[in-house]
Amino acid sequence: MWRELAPVGRHPDSGGYRRYAWSPADLDCRAWFRTQAEARGLTYEVDRNGNQWAWLGDPLAGDAVVTGSHLDSVPDGGAFDGPLGVVSSFAALDELRSRGAVLTRPLALTNFGDEEGARFGLACVGSRLAAGQLTVADAHRLRDADGMTLPTAMESAGYDPEAIGPDPERLARIGAFVELHVEQGRALDLTGDPVGIASAIWPHGRWRFDFRGEANHAGTTRLADRRDPMLTYAETVLAARREAELTGALATFGKIAVEPNGVNAIPSLVRGWLDSRAADQATLDAVVTGIERAAREYAERAGIDLDVVRESFTPVVEFEHALRDELAKILEGAGDTGRPVPVLGTGAGHDAGILSASVPTAMLFVRNPTGISHSPAEHAAEDDCAAGVRALADVLEGLACS
Repeated sequence: MWRELAPVGRHPDSGGYRRYAWSPADLDCRAWFRTQAEARGLTYEVDRNGNQWAWLGDPLAGDAVVTGSHLDSVPDGGAFDGPLGVVSSFAALDELRSRGAVLTRPLALTNFGDEEGARFGLACVGSRLAAGQLTVADAHRLRDADGMTLPTAMESAGYDPEAIGPDPERLARIGAFVELHVEQGRALDLTGDPVGIASAIWPHGRWRFDFRGEANHAGTTRLADRRDPMLTYAETVLAARREAELTGALATFGKIAVEPNGVNAIPSLVRGWLDSRAADQATLDAVVTGIERAAREYAERAGIDLDVVRESFTPVVEFEHALRDELAKILEGAGDTGRPVPVLGTGAGHDAGILSASVPTAMLFVRNPTGISHSPAEHAAEDDCAAGVRALADVLEGLACS
């Protein structure tokens, strides 16, 4: 499975993946998912928001155990973020069948659409729509860098954008959702464990900073006469690093758009996107407030106009303690090390975090020795991936076959 999926959407120059929502590469991934589902005799369906489902057992029976992740990527992302969870879900089902496990609850495997938000700027679109955390009107307003709307992109890919919206009936039929994911950090590498359990997702959000100055000729305009928003943006980037270090949070300006974007032109507009995350809400509020305060001070001093817009926000997600503890009990009982399974917090958002407001959710992490994610250098060893499959199979057997 891994070899089949690996070439899809991989850029020949960077070696990274460009599997953007509703793009040809994404459609190839979706076709791969359907092929894997049908090859196993599973009931395949696509929900109203374009999320894919593969069922073993009656989809309408209720109290289902669901596992899966996503197949889309960030720009030039790694091979493991998302796909490891989807591939492992099929492999875990194969493992359950090899054990002769008998289901007492329906089991579903899923691929949630547009988790990364690389194309339309909002993460977890598929799960947000299903959970009612993204309105239909707001979804219809999402546009990519070329100005194409989400509905147009869906329609061009053969899906009905008029059907999107909350899906409470489907979510009500889910008794537990467990998402396996490559760890986006080195905590497991430091402890020497191949698999861990998630405790919580840090609160996090995205803010857009629009710095507006005055376009002018780079070769004829005196420095003293310039209203250059790039300088104010640069000072704000440095302020973000300082504020993050002071508060113990994370703050990153990772995306920028410049107008008119000419080598010999002073910009009229610099638009930067801030991603910030912290272990608790108070710390996140403090770091973002500090960054915005510094940006406004720099802007006022330089005669730059500044607008700050919060584009998305996800509060802290505490995975359901009872389900988390049940996973720990299952894995400790199945293991042979005599050690408890590590429980880790994470600063990365996931579909499991979105769904946690509607259904009991939990996550498993697989060791990433590099600690690198959202990059072609992202990695997990084959033995650790196999350990993740066994752990997921143990969890599914404990939840759906008891």
